[in-house]
Amino acid sequence: MNWFSAPEYRLGALVLEHGVAAIYLVAFVAAARQFRPLIGARGMLPVPAYLTRRSFWRAPSIFHLHYSDRLFAGVSWFGAAVAAAMVAGLDLVPLWAAMLMWLTLWVLYLSIVNVGQTWYGFGWESLLLETGFLMVFLGNGQVAPPVLVLWLVRWLLFRVEFGAGLIKMRGDSCWRDLTCLDYHHETQPMPGPLSWLFHHLPRPLHRIEVAGNHFAQLVVPFGLFAPQPVASVAAAVIVITQLWLVASGNFAWLNWLTILLAFGAVDQTAVDALVDVRSRGAVPNPPLWFVVAVIGVAAAMLVLSYWPTRNMLSPGQRMNASFNAFHLCNTYGAFGSVSRIRQEVVIEGTADASVTDQTNWQEYEFKGKPTDVRRLPRQFAPYHLRLDWLMWFAAISPGYASAWLTPFLHRLLRNDRATLKLLRHNPFPESPPRYVRAQLYRYRFTTPAELRRDRAWWHRTLIGSFVPATGLPGRSDAQDK
Repeated sequence: MNWFSAPEYRLGALVLEHGVAAIYLVAFVAAARQFRPLIGARGMLPVPAYLTRRSFWRAPSIFHLHYSDRLFAGVSWFGAAVAAAMVAGLDLVPLWAAMLMWLTLWVLYLSIVNVGQTWYGFGWESLLLETGFLMVFLGNGQVAPPVLVLWLVRWLLFRVEFGAGLIKMRGDSCWRDLTCLDYHHETQPMPGPLSWLFHHLPRPLHRIEVAGNHFAQLVVPFGLFAPQPVASVAAAVIVITQLWLVASGNFAWLNWLTILLAFGAVDQTAVDALVDVRSRGAVPNPPLWFVVAVIGVAAAMLVLSYWPTRNMLSPGQRMNASFNAFHLCNTYGAFGSVSRIRQEVVIEGTADASVTDQTNWQEYEFKGKPTDVRRLPRQFAPYHLRLDWLMWFAAISPGYASAWLTPFLHRLLRNDRATLKLLRHNPFPESPPRYVRAQLYRYRFTTPAELRRDRAWWHRTLIGSFVPATGLPGRSDAQDK
């Protein structure tokens, strides 16, 4: 079936499939390790309370049948186990079994995302779900990848890149005057270990970075639909620009998933030009039921493409949005606006019995977001630190934290074990603090001279109070003893 199959894309498809399975593994592990304090039965935004306000069709999830923390943990670790098995042995199972495994991963992660609320309100969640759904129909190494699915992969990658480019040009003026990267490396949600260096690159190079980004997102994606070798060259440009973003910051699995999608446009000729990889030989024709399923899915995705296409062409383009509860054919984009200054919410606690001007406040330290000015930012991506990301949004506008910040502070006042696992350092290991508060600081990267003098990566200035000192309601001295 030459019209249906594309054996020359087998290697690229295998890289894509194994990579997506690895991303699923990271996503399920992150869910298992973080869900209890965030959305558990006694979490900051409990799943059971949320499900009482959502029907199945508004938030499709297996947790509508039953929810317990034990079940959620089981779903997460089972998903991680299936994903790990697919990373290790995708070629060893029959086509129908591989499709069933991909579908299982998609259903389980969709069930998590649709009850995750604010903690899962990121564009890369929808990107993983849409990509994971396409993987169900890409084959498994024993069947050549279908042409229709490869085109859907390219269409998805086009929407990721072109949508992001459009939202920038329609958004902040600094993208148009090429100055956004004068600020972005410093003000991005979670800087990485090289972000300080990127920030201090010469400003003319920052202009080149922005111009290169516009070229990669607004021009190059059209090459994905061109004949070879143009499509492979376009994919290579996207991979290089995404690796630049990986080096300069932490964006969970967004960049890695975009890199993997690019392999869907790389054919054997392009691979042979770089490395000597032996062909796997001929593969059998796909079964008729598989052909019918692929054609049906391609037709459905074509219909669903109407909404993201209309959004991209609209002057009121939305940045990240799903147009259906199954997160298929979404619209993507990032950083339509860029902050000029970095604000950070710093959480502090005290064991003092009363709050005075002489109160000794001690800081909680987060794993990823800046707190200690002498600590070099760490690399966490593709792992996603959900609390750290939401703290960045809270610093921009308190409204982002209105539903969960008070429950978070109350958990710190109880030394809640699950919540403290989300943090890097708890200054009250023996007994919980009497009071906690949140202070708002302005952070900036130090200059090279300041770094040599102070051994600090950040300089910070207090802006004011974010949340005043608060204790647990009804707490008494006797309860502390």
